[in-house]
Amino acid sequence: MRIALLSDIHGNREALEAVLADAAARDIGRCVILGDIVGYGPDPAWCVQRIQEMEAAGALVIRGNHDAAIAGSARDMNATARASIDWTRPRLSAAQTGWLAALPLTIREEDRLYTHASAHSPGDWIYVTSDRDAMASFRSSDAGVIFCGHVHVPALYSSDIHDRIQAHAERPRIPVPLLASRRWLVVAGSVGQPRDGSPQAGWAIFDTATRELSFRRTPYDTAVTAGKIQAAGLPEELALRLRSGE
Repeated sequence: MRIALLSDIHGNREALEAVLADAAARDIGRCVILGDIVGYGPDPAWCVQRIQEMEAAGALVIRGNHDAAIAGSARDMNATARASIDWTRPRLSAAQTGWLAALPLTIREEDRLYTHASAHSPGDWIYVTSDRDAMASFRSSDAGVIFCGHVHVPALYSSDIHDRIQAHAERPRIPVPLLASRRWLVVAGSVGQPRDGSPQAGWAIFDTATRELSFRRTPYDTAVTAGKIQAAGLPEELALRLRSGE
């Protein structure tokens, strides 16, 4: 089975539509949404509805920190994130807000663990940006492969039988075999707000039969989404970020 891994959609309808169209041409058997459906972007209600439809069709959906903040608190977020959460709340129905709040922090499927941030204390929203962060996840779970998002930058780490951690270069579109002799942590990147220098939507595919991972980038019209952000009165830096991918 080929699994599409989508994280950090952030209310970006154009990016999500482009990625789903790309995935539809690639024999995907299941979609996994790794959290942060809302926040930052101008189409939160549409994105929530689309992901709910996908869940009804068999997709797995994880709660991210922005999703949790809709019904909770954004006090630990920076000013831009807080402003976008405040803007998003009244644009979601009570049912959508309740659905976001009820999403699980983790889902285990066979030897795979899905979460938004670190597998170590998932509700604390720890960023996995180093070998040390990856080690905490490996020590907190016995899963063969851990999939997460949150960082907005795709990354790949592995752990050998002696708990030695290795970071691996991200190679877009080139399948990487996730050898069964090691354990793996995959940071899937961001569909709706990438921060690694490319404005193209980032996501990943994992083939459970071959154990190959492919990081993917899908182009979409960033100018349309940026224009919506500006028209909505959301922080200007959110529009600039989409154009630069930083």
